[in-house]
Amino acid sequence: MRQKIIAVVNQKGGVGKTTTAVNVAAQLAGKNTRVLLLDLDPQGNATSGLGIDKEHVSAGSYEVLCNGVALHDAVLPTNTLNLFVLPANNNLAGAEVDLVARERREFCLQHALAQGAFDYIFIDCPPSLGLLTINALTAANSVFIPVQAEYYALEGLGQLLNTIQRVRGTVNPDLGLLGVAITMYDKRTSLSEQVLAEIRNHFGDKLFKTTVPRNVRLAEAPSYGQTIFEHDKWSKGAWAYKALAKEVAKRA
Repeated sequence: MRQKIIAVVNQKGGVGKTTTAVNVAAQLAGKNTRVLLLDLDPQGNATSGLGIDKEHVSAGSYEVLCNGVALHDAVLPTNTLNLFVLPANNNLAGAEVDLVARERREFCLQHALAQGAFDYIFIDCPPSLGLLTINALTAANSVFIPVQAEYYALEGLGQLLNTIQRVRGTVNPDLGLLGVAITMYDKRTSLSEQVLAEIRNHFGDKLFKTTVPRNVRLAEAPSYGQTIFEHDKWSKGAWAYKALAKEVAKRA
């Protein structure tokens, strides 16, 4: 079975990108499905959000990407059955500089992931369009874009789509857009409805039907080092990510 490698990308910060990557990955992991969440963001929020102390990570995504450490030597288990994480440590902040002089630098991550044996790999990308994100897009089969339901939601998306198009035209012709998901949605406000309508107008059937609501329990979960399903499986946020994960599995 071919690994489904999904880059979760938005160069705008604070859009629920990591929350989406963590919880969709957790929901898809199970008895017969092995899932890897790859933390490629130097902030390491996906790592700490799964209860792993970044200060004690001796080998993570930086060492795999830049130092030739084997993937299986750096991957860690989590509290969720068959969900694994390739953590980020402080070294990842220097990865862009280290990669600049490399030959075929866009392919470093693709090469590292060839050793993997997972059904899904979700790559939590940094909020920028630098070399780390380019590596993710080169390695991925598809792109998943979380978009916050707020006024500036579409700002910068054109640049991201142009980057995806350039990657497709040069190093990864098979890269597709898996879909766009609306996060932090508040159905009580006309603004959320307007943003939803505008995104639907731009992306059509690439927009996932599920919207992820603003939810206190979702916001709390990372501070406990837990997925939303561990923290409060009956919350609105948990129900939303269950539904969104089903849509992802169907499209992937």
